[in-house]
Amino acid sequence: MELGHMHPGSLSQQKRSGVGIYHQLSYSYIGKGHTKYVRPEDVPEVRLEIDNYRRFRDLTRKWVEFEIELAKLRRDGGKSKKTSTGKE
Repeated sequence: MELGHMHPGSLSQQKRSGVGIYHQLSYSYIGKGHTKYVRPEDVPEVRLEIDNYRRFRDLTRKWVEFEIELAKLRRDGGKSKKTSTGKE
């Protein structure tokens, strides 16, 4: 599986009198918010980069979930712990 280029954030369409409609990329990085104008010809590429980033985040989240579960199984030896009632 290949993700390609990535960029966090969201793309929105803005309207300004005198200027017309333009696209804006908004994202946070290292605790700071950023906003960039996107040229019309770059919109499809930026959308793909945002989609790739979302896919990357989803895959990373799932990977961490699996690693946590795997660590539990390794430490518990595959045994489930008993509850306070003494039942498994």
